[in-house]
Amino acid sequence: MACLLEAPLRISVLSEVTATSRHYVDRLFDPEPQKVLQGVIDMKNAVIGNNKQKANLIVLGAVPRLLYLLQQSSSSLELRTECAVVLGSLAMGTENNIKSLVDCHIIPALLQGLLCPELIFIEVCLRCLRTVFISPVTPVQLLYTDPTVIPHLMSLLSRSQRTQEYITQIFSHCCKTPEHQTVLFNHGAIQNIAPLLISPSYKVRMQALKCFSVLAYENTQVSMTLVNVLVDGELLSQVFVRMMQRDQPIEMQLTAAKCLTYMCRAGAIRTDDSCVVLKTLPCLVRMCSKEHLLEERVEGAETLAYLMEPDVELQRIASTTDHLVAMLADYFKYPSSVSAITDIKRLDHDLKHAHELRQAAFKLYASLGSNDEDIRKKITETENMMDRIVSGLSESSIKVRLAAVRCLHSLSRSVQQLRTSFHDHAVWKPLMKLLQNAPDEVLVMASSTLCNLLLEFSPSKEPILESGVIELLCSLTQSDSPALRVNGIWALMNMAFQADQKVKVEIVRSLGTEQLFRLLSDPDSNVLMKTLGLLRNLLSTRPHIDQIMSSHGKQIMQAVTLILEAEHSIEVKEQTLCILANIADGNTAKELIMTNDDMLQKIKYYMGHSNVKLQLAATFCISNLIWNEEDVQAVVNSDCSHKGSQERQDKLREMGFVDILHKLTQASDPNLCDRAKTAMQQYLA
Repeated sequence: MACLLEAPLRISVLSEVTATSRHYVDRLFDPEPQKVLQGVIDMKNAVIGNNKQKANLIVLGAVPRLLYLLQQSSSSLELRTECAVVLGSLAMGTENNIKSLVDCHIIPALLQGLLCPELIFIEVCLRCLRTVFISPVTPVQLLYTDPTVIPHLMSLLSRSQRTQEYITQIFSHCCKTPEHQTVLFNHGAIQNIAPLLISPSYKVRMQALKCFSVLAYENTQVSMTLVNVLVDGELLSQVFVRMMQRDQPIEMQLTAAKCLTYMCRAGAIRTDDSCVVLKTLPCLVRMCSKEHLLEERVEGAETLAYLMEPDVELQRIASTTDHLVAMLADYFKYPSSVSAITDIKRLDHDLKHAHELRQAAFKLYASLGSNDEDIRKKITETENMMDRIVSGLSESSIKVRLAAVRCLHSLSRSVQQLRTSFHDHAVWKPLMKLLQNAPDEVLVMASSTLCNLLLEFSPSKEPILESGVIELLCSLTQSDSPALRVNGIWALMNMAFQADQKVKVEIVRSLGTEQLFRLLSDPDSNVLMKTLGLLRNLLSTRPHIDQIMSSHGKQIMQAVTLILEAEHSIEVKEQTLCILANIADGNTAKELIMTNDDMLQKIKYYMGHSNVKLQLAATFCISNLIWNEEDVQAVVNSDCSHKGSQERQDKLREMGFVDILHKLTQASDPNLCDRAKTAMQQYLA
């Protein structure tokens, strides 16, 4: 019988709830204003802490009516205030509630309400706006649609501590882009918010501090302005230093450290300034200790990684502060079975977010080890570190995978680690797996790491080659992302260095001449440089030079001509002339230059260029062309060797190259002088 009664019971309860909710909405339409006001007050009491009631009222159409009453000039101040309070309460429900409120145009209505002179109404409108804007589903751009809104909010900052708290919180949540930073900066955010840092209200001080952290992030203009700001006669940077003291709340210490970190990274504070070395860095290291909450440890580690990323001295200081390298190892063991967490909700939260700790640890290790060999060694010798990185490469969280590969890339800059830890743990295998199917940001970092694993002294190079990596790298060169094209061609360049002919032929076959020459006209100069580097490595050792030039000589010479004639950097032209010098070193390939008078004139032009690098590379070409010791294999049973070199020397003499070489023997640059003298000796041999 119980089963038969259950369904009707549920229906009756649901209809009762809906009927009650309907009653609240119906009262909003009563013709008597006093009854409407009482209806709104009763609705306010009914929705507090009741998400189901909130959802019911939204579905039944309460929001448009509340907004209508809020905007009516005939509504009493008390009614409009209560309407704003109810709307604020509805906004504290689920994300779907927020979406419904935004769809009903709550933001323009509340912003309009800020024009009211009554402070109590302004405060409840701001509180509701704050609740709506801090939700991740609210489009922050809605704050910037009307250009009069930001200056009006700035003018309301002085009205009360509540307006200060809500407005600064709105700003800190809605400042997401450089354009937003500029708008706030141009409307006086710094001078209006700076005095709030010494407000008697902790909430106001904290929100003002958060405002400065988002304003200063990667913004040189804001940071350079902040460094000169005085607050009650004290420099702003010193106010931030005081806020980092151990007796301040952790949230305040962390946010103040972020402000100084961002100012430092933007170039407004030197990396060797005492407020960075003696205050900010130790504060952030302190945040990484296990006594802090998970989110504090994550934020501390990520901010510290960002602070010292470009500065080797800060990396060295951090690595020896409070045993940081060993401390980070705890990030991978949390929460453990013996964690001192008695709060079940906290334990559940930490279990769900433990991956964020691993991500932060990988980021910080990557930053720590980006330059110094001793620090890298210390990291790899930390318990099970390489195993943890390998595990991180296959984690379900994309952010952890990215941080793990970033850490691996940082460590892969070490010759010693490539020869030891990387080889012992066969890290190339999970790296190759990661490259098969990953988002671009992971692909960029993974392919950068692969470039290092393909260097000639890396023991991983051979097994990677045998795994069929060439096709994968060739596909990267066709990516829309310049960074992926660079990495694909860079890895091929490293692979081709001192490779045997079989590998070089496979690279040319897989890449295809069309793609190779497309890369030689790539608009990205880094892609062009690495493609030239690949070509230079392919055209090394005489048999390889002759073999490749016999198949693709015409196209290669055409590409070289186009690059030398176009507007390119000195580095690009130098690399191109070095390729020519390699071609000139071939036994048969050199004839492609000798029979091309236009190319010889170009070499002649660059021998007289104002840039020594180009002169040196062009002189190297001529030196190879006039060399009279032909490859033995090419001249077996033949007496044409000396004749060939003599003919080349005669032609080059007629074109005036000997005179230029003679002048270059007097060059002020010792390398150029020596190269010219060596070439001249060939004529005398």
